[in-house]
Amino acid sequence: MADQSASLPELVSFLENLPEPHILCDRNYRILAANEAYRANWVDQAEVVGRKCFEVSHRYAVPCDQAGESCPLQRSLQSGQRERVMHLHHTPHGESFENIELSPIRDARGAITYYIEKLEPLTVPRSLAYAQGLIGRSPAFLGMMEMVARVAPSDAAVLLQGESGTGKELVANAIHQMSRRAENPFVAVDCSGLAETLFESELFGHERGAFTGAVARKTGLVEAAAGGTLFLDEVGDIPLAIQVKLLRLLETGTFRRVGSPELRKAEVRIISATHRPLAEMVADGRFRQDLFYRLNIFPIGLPPLRQRGEDIALLAESLLVRVGGGRTLSLSAEALAWLGSYSFPGNVRELRNLLERACLLCDGDEIGIRQLPLAPALAAESPATVAGPMNDTLQESTPEPAALKTLLRTFQGNRKALASHLGLSERTLYRRLKVLDGGKH
Repeated sequence: MADQSASLPELVSFLENLPEPHILCDRNYRILAANEAYRANWVDQAEVVGRKCFEVSHRYAVPCDQAGESCPLQRSLQSGQRERVMHLHHTPHGESFENIELSPIRDARGAITYYIEKLEPLTVPRSLAYAQGLIGRSPAFLGMMEMVARVAPSDAAVLLQGESGTGKELVANAIHQMSRRAENPFVAVDCSGLAETLFESELFGHERGAFTGAVARKTGLVEAAAGGTLFLDEVGDIPLAIQVKLLRLLETGTFRRVGSPELRKAEVRIISATHRPLAEMVADGRFRQDLFYRLNIFPIGLPPLRQRGEDIALLAESLLVRVGGGRTLSLSAEALAWLGSYSFPGNVRELRNLLERACLLCDGDEIGIRQLPLAPALAAESPATVAGPMNDTLQESTPEPAALKTLLRTFQGNRKALASHLGLSERTLYRRLKVLDGGKH
């Protein structure tokens, strides 16, 4: 123990010389020291030193792994090595996505005694992420954001794969904002919205007289994105004839304007996205294999909203600010419970459209089940919600009987998960189900 105590002041001194925020923890999650870069975010060191890291960063009463998140300390204890994860942390300035790099410190016997934790806030402000709708705290979402943070500083080509409406352009823009190209243009191209005859001209530009109607020289989108990021949305829709020229751009950084023999240089980063199965399209001959390999250097899967149940309330709150037309609106407990049970085949885009319509139908300041267009049967079964905003307010914080019956039919999960979703104990849920079933349940 004497050797261990003697090393502590040296570790603290070492941390103070590091420009990035660092803390020193023991194996029991207790913060022993925080360097100046970390303390700059807090009023004084007394706010963090002596407390558990999960209390400070997450406001949890238990370690991250017991609260449904990945705990780097537990992972490091198991692996004995440095571990890296992404977390959504609370700070005095609001919530922030941060990369966490945890390094174990061993004593003379080789046993882990301390951990040094480096915190690297992402360069995209949390306010910007909220404004764009790129928010969440579910494991699926945070796993995706960890991949985003890893690839953003590089110039590697990124392929975003996910269902329609999952926010592929938002993610592409976040990668751009976190890269060294953030001060340069971000240019998005909708590959599905361009006719083949115009595609080459839009992408690479053309010279005057190159074709009928080309009355002046035109700069293409590749040149417009110089020094920045070119985002090719729905890249699976690019015609085969254009795929060859896109491959040349990726391999050599050169292209030709339509009607010009001159090779031009293009210094751009390519991010592409698709909801199509590109690997199957390669097998069918509908997409070039060599281009697929060039685009697929760093694939990132975007989770559908049905895998992000914990994020629906956060997303709804953010989206209501954007679509509410300046009004301060909220969702009733019943409406929020129904949204949490719906599968959202159209993903975040569908949620936004649904809320925008609900805002137009809502005369008060709380959106109830009657304003949700996808739940007409539920609304019809629940007359207490039709009279107006005051009747939309529920007694207690649980659905009315009709709403609870509908949740039982639509909720994807067991009774324990449903109880947790409604904020009830399993015993309370069982009693209410028994009442619904006339005592037979």
